[in-house]
Amino acid sequence: MDATTASASALDRLAELAGIEPRYYDIWGNEHRTPPETVVAILDALGLPAGDEETAARSLTAFEERPWRRLTEPSAIIPAEAQPGTVPVSLPPVPEGQALVWTLVTEDGETTRGRQPIADMAPVVTREIDGRRYERRLFVLPRTLPEGYHTLLVAMDGHKPYETRLIVAPARAWLPPEMSGDQRLWGVVCQLYSLRSAGNWGIGNFADLGEVARLAAEQGADIIGINPLHALFPINPEHASPYSPSSREFLNTIYIDVRAVPDFAESPEAQAMVAAPEFQARVEAARATELVDYSAVSALIMPVLEVLYAHFREHHLARGTERARAFHAFRRSFEQGTDPQVLENFAIFMALQESFAATDRTRLDWQTWPKAYQEPGSPEVHAFAANHVERIEYHIYLQWVADTQLGEAMAAANRATGGTVRLYMDRAVGVGGDSAAAWSDHVARLLPISVGAPPDPFNQLGQNWGLKPYSPIRMREEGFRSYIAVLRSNMRHAGALRIDHIAGMRRLYWVPVGQGADRGAYVRYPLEEMLRILALESHRRQCLVIGEDLGTIPEGLPEALNTANVLSYRVLQFERYENGLFRDAREYPRAALVTAGTHDLPTLGGLWTGRDLEWRQRLNLYRDEQSRRRDVEARVTDKRRLVDALIHAGLWPAEPPIDTETYPLDAALLAAIHAFLARTPCSLMMVALEDVLGQVEQMNLPGTIDEHPNWRRKLHLPTDAAFREPAVVASLAAVREERGSSAERSRG
Repeated sequence: MDATTASASALDRLAELAGIEPRYYDIWGNEHRTPPETVVAILDALGLPAGDEETAARSLTAFEERPWRRLTEPSAIIPAEAQPGTVPVSLPPVPEGQALVWTLVTEDGETTRGRQPIADMAPVVTREIDGRRYERRLFVLPRTLPEGYHTLLVAMDGHKPYETRLIVAPARAWLPPEMSGDQRLWGVVCQLYSLRSAGNWGIGNFADLGEVARLAAEQGADIIGINPLHALFPINPEHASPYSPSSREFLNTIYIDVRAVPDFAESPEAQAMVAAPEFQARVEAARATELVDYSAVSALIMPVLEVLYAHFREHHLARGTERARAFHAFRRSFEQGTDPQVLENFAIFMALQESFAATDRTRLDWQTWPKAYQEPGSPEVHAFAANHVERIEYHIYLQWVADTQLGEAMAAANRATGGTVRLYMDRAVGVGGDSAAAWSDHVARLLPISVGAPPDPFNQLGQNWGLKPYSPIRMREEGFRSYIAVLRSNMRHAGALRIDHIAGMRRLYWVPVGQGADRGAYVRYPLEEMLRILALESHRRQCLVIGEDLGTIPEGLPEALNTANVLSYRVLQFERYENGLFRDAREYPRAALVTAGTHDLPTLGGLWTGRDLEWRQRLNLYRDEQSRRRDVEARVTDKRRLVDALIHAGLWPAEPPIDTETYPLDAALLAAIHAFLARTPCSLMMVALEDVLGQVEQMNLPGTIDEHPNWRRKLHLPTDAAFREPAVVASLAAVREERGSSAERSRG
């Protein structure tokens, strides 16, 4: 396929309509034009082949005419504040006196019907197709609709109706009542896998989450934040990245606290299994490691869960107990959602993956399975499901247990503190090509494309995250159902939701498979529609929304997020003046979350010691020696600038001056840094446990997979000891002094 032979005008026009941006400017301000071969590869992935002049022209014509060849579009966003709304209707030439027959079904099932004379509808634009003149007119909805999801069926007299999903949505997301005034909330964030405790089996679990929430709330925190809890791959426990999940709609079952499952208390077999000296020795060994040993942890947890499921099936499902009814209710809750098959398909995928990998470990990826099993709806997959009912039910059982424990963890923390501590969840930007989500809908998950990022100061070669983008064309075609389902799943137990890489709602950086990360292109997404839906779901769940808007941010996105009540994400080390000095705390924005760092950045301890620079050098992430030396020199300067910012804020004594190259990052300095951040006007502040514990190793080093122990770092101390550590106590006290406490707010 020769990209250079395609008609420039047809190719450029098609690329523009498909949302492929012809150029972008990197973080240094340099212009990068999208290579023609990249444009062609992306168009091909979108189902718009454009390898030569004739093909590009055909795809362009078909794409332009598609909306005209159907009566209505599959979905329409109706602003809640501007009703009654209108829906465009595309009409071929019709006889005089013709009318549209319509049926409107609201979300709660209320149905109204009517006829609309075409002559009474305002014409908007016309187009000639195949020698016929088509008109687009506006159909005015017959009534003001409540916020939500409704269905409009429209037909010409005697013809098949077209269905449009009407999404009536507000302009702004929900905000906690405390944020309506000048109050500023704060919380503690941790990586759940990193938590140590006397009760877990080598990895943090949902019981540990409840304990962190309780201890943080006792210190005055309003929110407890965690890494994404998305489902990974139990059959392949070393696939540990929470940002490359199998599904964003389900939970990682390795976080289940096995002994807290009610079936454990009823199962002598499970209790004897866990009490065995050899089992306990393995538990102690898993707890003692500095890094999470995912294989060892999985080998402890999963066999016990198998026993618990067998007990549940025999003693509850077979007898129709109250616990069995709760399980069935959980299962039905997904059948009534945006995709009735989502839970079943996920469980079938897990069972299939186990089956194929049992005989051949190279078949973990569904794309290596026999063709018949690569389609969820195939007769072979249906036959497999019919023959493996219990195994599929087992995976649904695990999701039910995990979902129950997550809810119970936060409920227990609230009962213990008498407060309203919220859970801050994190939604990853996408899924991998080997995932359950990609298998379930691989037409919309564009497998020849990966999501990534262009070169930046932290990775000068660019990044390929291996995630598969969802087709923006398909999103509208399916009425945004997949997008809504992911939001609902992640808001299910959350009081706040962080949207990772929210710039992806405006545009995502696509890299064709086989090309370098510096050869990608940005592809636009329907930002306005996605923000409206995000606001609607936010109100329904009473969930605060935070947009991680770091990196190369497209023009206009900050203003759009601010208008939508989506908090910006402000990180200390990035908040600078043009001369490189740290920004005055008073100049931070109100509508933002502020924090010292992120999971992809060095900890404060790592910054202070230069540990991150050592890793970059060790892994050859620098283009040249000159780049490395510049970073080392800049770090020396930045440490001095940080202390100077604290002095300017009155949080550190000017005399006697300290030598930042020899002065340690002690409890006093950590407390001063967090007091500085707490002083900002930002509505929300998050304190990372690894920062206040002084840990120097970062949780994830972008651009690496096995070269750096990503997503495995444990905290140095058990949870209960961590909250008694002087540096932690001092930093949380400094934040509480500046921002107040959750207990004070609940009394107020």
